[in-house]
Amino acid sequence: MLVRDLSGHAELEAAVALQQETWGEGFRERVPPSTLLVAQKLGGVVAGAFAPGGSLVGFVFGMTGVNDGQLVHWSDMLAVRPAWRGHGVGQALKRFQRGHCRALGIGTMRWSFDPLAARNARLNLNRLGARVLEFVPDMYGSSTGSPLHDLGTDRLVASWPVVTEPVPLPEDEALLDGAPCAAGPPGLAPAPGEALPDAPSVSVLVPADHLDLLQRDAALARAWRASVRRAFVHYLGAGWAVSAFVTRSDGQAAYLLSRLLSRPAAGPSAGEER
Repeated sequence: MLVRDLSGHAELEAAVALQQETWGEGFRERVPPSTLLVAQKLGGVVAGAFAPGGSLVGFVFGMTGVNDGQLVHWSDMLAVRPAWRGHGVGQALKRFQRGHCRALGIGTMRWSFDPLAARNARLNLNRLGARVLEFVPDMYGSSTGSPLHDLGTDRLVASWPVVTEPVPLPEDEALLDGAPCAAGPPGLAPAPGEALPDAPSVSVLVPADHLDLLQRDAALARAWRASVRRAFVHYLGAGWAVSAFVTRSDGQAAYLLSRLLSRPAAGPSAGEER
């Protein structure tokens, strides 16, 4: 597999086709070739992962700008063809993107991801070592035209250091011992109207595969998302932090949220790997 900047209109068109393949025909937020080209000229990243035969199997797009006087890179899109998922393509694209940012003197990368997407959380937090800054309900509106966003666009905003070496979050299931469940499926999590746990740490359960759950039981998926939204709004809004992300032995995953003595500064809500 080769990761490099995209070059020429044919490769930019291939990236647009991969967006459509990933998020669906009705996805209204596809980034056109002209915008990809301009972003690339102004310090952004438009890169692809190529199979040995030369076909595009993954794509990443990000924009560079100034926030509070500092250069910041927002990673807006990352897509990998289904047959290549689980083979390190996403991680390779992110590390290529980080190298580009380091060369430009950019200190921080940021992006957002669906808190129910366990695969993405594992990559971002356990493999790459990004940290969660904040939770934003319906960050991109209630619908984008993509079937992947049928339950809205709640997002966690993550920050990844470029200059310093990131430290991945722990993923030991034993860390969940003694942490009461603050969010998850009905029957395990507090019901709407019930008080959320007040403990040094709490767990927020997410399904092993949220898209499969959505197809099998949309009502359960909706209730689960509402529970997760309530917990993140409550705890992160009170200054708690995501201190671990764990894949449990039953296949479900869980965020461990821990109380902090002081609240870290949150960045602005922008950028998403949709």
